[in-house]
Amino acid sequence: MTEVSVDFSPALRGTDQSAPLLQVEGLRVEFRTRAGVAKAINGVSFEVNSGETLAILGESGCGKSVTAQAIMGILDTPPGFITGGEIRYRGVDLLKRTAEERRLVRANKIAMIFQDALSALNPVFTVGFQMAELFRKHRGMSRADAKKRSIELLDLVKIPAARQRVNDFPHQFSGGMRQRVMIAMALALDPELLIADEPTTALDVTVQAQIMGLLAELQRERNMGLILITHDMGVVADVADRINVMYAGRIVEKAPVFDIYAKPSHPYTKALLESIPRVDLKGQQLNVIKGLPPNLTRIPAGCAFNPRCRYAQDVCKADPVPPLHQIQPGVASACHFWKEVRGE
Repeated sequence: MTEVSVDFSPALRGTDQSAPLLQVEGLRVEFRTRAGVAKAINGVSFEVNSGETLAILGESGCGKSVTAQAIMGILDTPPGFITGGEIRYRGVDLLKRTAEERRLVRANKIAMIFQDALSALNPVFTVGFQMAELFRKHRGMSRADAKKRSIELLDLVKIPAARQRVNDFPHQFSGGMRQRVMIAMALALDPELLIADEPTTALDVTVQAQIMGLLAELQRERNMGLILITHDMGVVADVADRINVMYAGRIVEKAPVFDIYAKPSHPYTKALLESIPRVDLKGQQLNVIKGLPPNLTRIPAGCAFNPRCRYAQDVCKADPVPPLHQIQPGVASACHFWKEVRGE
């Protein structure tokens, strides 16, 4: 198979293989609109290592997808602007690199699965053409070799009759099969980090389990880092190593997956867990989180969750914002009353 090597040296200059795969430090993103400045990301920090799965969890509008777009360098500017922080790949701050250097990293080292596969795929080209384009542009392959590699990837993600289906258009695939195509495209250039943005949106429960199982299997085989963005706590329970819970553009709790489910340390996390339907509570009223997430152009003073929080007191309603502080190894909470939340 003919393949042209890609010179990554400018993009990867200064990288340290002993450094975490990805480090995000103090990231800030705002959207400048006619209605005002929406502060979408407000000082987010986290890291991901090879072979690790980090779940970023929260309601719609909390900043999960914007964080992913900022990492990938695909934020629409304007109206979105990164106003602070660092995004380091293997120790190198991508925000200080040129657009071309970031493109090389994005294409070959960090990949993303988008939440709406039908919108992400071009409806007027076959899936095979869209996949092959990656190999032609980034690996210099001939059309025949690129198509052959595309068929191999469709086989990898368990699409039946891949040799025939490579010539089909996106609308000819089911929702689950389209998502498998998106996974295949994301894995095409062997990335070290995969960002999956709501990969099970609009899929039924059985297909959700298949997609999550496939991602976990491919991650183990390739030792990839995985950032899983979702609002569904049930989806992450079996696959995540650690969870970051976001609210109004901030991380309000960090913890290993078992600690989150066993003893949440922030009222928002606890409320999310209590709103999950449970078999043992059949016939009882489902708990809901009252109110709505805040308008990001007018985030409340103090803790942004205070208007919806049953633990809120006067200190929660005044600046400064409660800091994210470690309460035990690996567990951090941005709440003044984390002991009460944990029942301690």
